[in-house]
Amino acid sequence: MKKILSISNSFGVDATRYLYGIARAAKENIKIVTLYIGGCSLYRHYRNMLSEEAVYDYYIDGINSGLKVSLKTALLSDEWDVVTLQESSPRSGNAETYFPYITELSAYVKRHAPEAEQYMHMTWSFSETSPRFALTPYANREEMIPKIREAYEGAAKAVGITKFIPSLDAMCKLYDTVGEETYRDGFHCSLGISRYTLACVWFMTLCGKDIEGNSFRDFDVEVSEEHVALAQKIAKEVVLENGYSID
Repeated sequence: MKKILSISNSFGVDATRYLYGIARAAKENIKIVTLYIGGCSLYRHYRNMLSEEAVYDYYIDGINSGLKVSLKTALLSDEWDVVTLQESSPRSGNAETYFPYITELSAYVKRHAPEAEQYMHMTWSFSETSPRFALTPYANREEMIPKIREAYEGAAKAVGITKFIPSLDAMCKLYDTVGEETYRDGFHCSLGISRYTLACVWFMTLCGKDIEGNSFRDFDVEVSEEHVALAQKIAKEVVLENGYSID
């Protein structure tokens, strides 16, 4: 069984909602736990690390369990194969917001889950039509996207993390194809094709298996077969372009 812990926020919930179902359809045995606080930044994760308070909603296999846990409890609750870290979306393009918090969090994960491989979950840009975009310093998506990439890559290099989950690339490709349908509110994933695309990316990146022909269809909203095929195509392109091998 591959055991994955995502230390995240709503973007992590979006990206992992369908991951367990996809893996199950592929007869891959996984456990995916997502720690959720809305809008949680690396700074706040760091403060939660220090306080050891049970402030995270505990999502298991895409479902909110109703439990509240601390970061330490989650890390010690199992023998994790993968732990993912990410910045909050409004801060993701600002490299200064990552430090020193990513350094401390990565070390904390290493201390409490020493066998886990750490990944950076590279989160995505907003729609320019979103009111939230107006609060950023960027003129357009073309300015925001490279700043996000640069900040994540710099932070990962500083702490020795070498692997990424390329959700940014997938959302960019999806936006180029379906436009505003990519989002449900201008920044979160749409509940159908976008969540599915990212789950496909996570599955292929972390499990190394091809998504083509996967039978999972238990979506929260209707997703056409055309969109299923598009999501699989985009996810596979992104995973291969980022240097991952799939069987």
